[in-house]
Amino acid sequence: MQRIFRLYTDGMSYKSIAAQLTRDNVPCPSAHDAVRNPHRKKTAWQQGAVRAILINPRYTGYEIWNKQRREERRLDVDDVTLGHRTSMTHNPVEEWIRSNEPAHEAIISLNRFDTIQTLRRQRARNQGQQERAGKQGGRPYALHGRVRCSLCGRKMQPATIRNYVYYRCEFKDQEQALYPDLTHPRTVNLREDVVCRALDQWIARAFAPDRLTATLTHASAAASTAETHTPEQAQARQAVKDCERRLARYQAALEAGADPAVVTQWINTAQQDKEAAQKKLDSLPTLTRKKESPLDAQQIREITNSLGDIAQRIHTAGADQKGPLYAALDITISYEHTMRTATVRSRPSSPYRQWLCPRGDLNPHAR
Repeated sequence: MQRIFRLYTDGMSYKSIAAQLTRDNVPCPSAHDAVRNPHRKKTAWQQGAVRAILINPRYTGYEIWNKQRREERRLDVDDVTLGHRTSMTHNPVEEWIRSNEPAHEAIISLNRFDTIQTLRRQRARNQGQQERAGKQGGRPYALHGRVRCSLCGRKMQPATIRNYVYYRCEFKDQEQALYPDLTHPRTVNLREDVVCRALDQWIARAFAPDRLTATLTHASAAASTAETHTPEQAQARQAVKDCERRLARYQAALEAGADPAVVTQWINTAQQDKEAAQKKLDSLPTLTRKKESPLDAQQIREITNSLGDIAQRIHTAGADQKGPLYAALDITISYEHTMRTATVRSRPSSPYRQWLCPRGDLNPHAR
C-alpha cells in the first residue's frame, strides 16, 4: 500500500502504477484475498483498484462515517402507487464524520493522505484543461468511433503519426493478463486514408448516375402514393398506446404490493378503454391518396446532373465533411489484423424496406 502512495507522489498515473505492480508480480487485491473476491480476475492490477486505494481514508487509521446517504425517488411522479426506488448517493467530503481517535493501525499519515488528495484534484483540473484544449483545436477523424478490432472487439482509437491518421488497438500487459488465451499483437494499426479510399470508391459506385436515376425513380414512385392517417385515426392510435402504458403501470403497482382489488378495477377500466379505442380504429377506413406527383425523367436527369462528379467530390472532401456522410450511412468497420482485411457494413439511419424473392435467391454465386 505504501508503495502505491509513493509511486503516485512521484508522478505516476493510475495506469502506470497498475502496470508496474503487475510487472513486479505484486498480488492484486483480488489475488491477495481470493476468498472475498471469487468473481474477480486475479492476474493483474487494474487502475480502478489503484484509485480506490488512493482515495480510501481508512488507510489513515481513522474510522469514517456518513460517506453515503440513502435516497428514495418515486418511480412515477404521476402514480404514487408504484412506490419508490432506493439508491445510495455519495456525500461531499466535507460532510464525512471522522473518529476522534485512530480505530486501527495506519498505513499512511493523515497529513500525507490530505496532500495526495490535493495532488489528485490538481491533476484532474490540469488533465481536464488539456482535454478541452485538444477537443477545440483537434484534428477531425473521418472514421472516429466506427472502427473495431475483430480480435478483442474494442474500438480502435485514432492517432496522427508522421502526418498520417492511424486507428490503433493497444493490447498492454494488463489486458494480456486478463485475457491469457487471446492472441493479440501489442499494437494493431490501420491507416485511415487506405480505408477511406476504398470506401469512397464504393460509395461513388453506389451513387453512380445510372444507379442514382433508378433509385430516384423508385423513391419518387413510392412517395407519390402513401398511406395517410386522418386525425381520428391518429387519435385512436394514441388512445390505444395510452391504455397500454396504463396497463403496464397498474401491473407494476400490483407487483409492488398495492391493493389487488383496487388495481384490478383499474386494469379492467383500462382494458375496456383499450378495446373501445381499438374498435374505433378498426372501424375507420384506411385512406390512400396522392401526396404529390412523381418526378418525370427530365426532373430526375436535372437532379443527377446538378450533383456533378460524385466520385471526385467525395475524393476531395475533407475528414470533417466525410464524417457526417459516414454517419448518415452508419458505416461500421471490423478490422481483421491477421488477414489484413477490413469488413465494412452500412446500415443507413433513414427507413428502408427489404423484400425477399418468393422464388428464393436467383443469383447465389454473387453473394
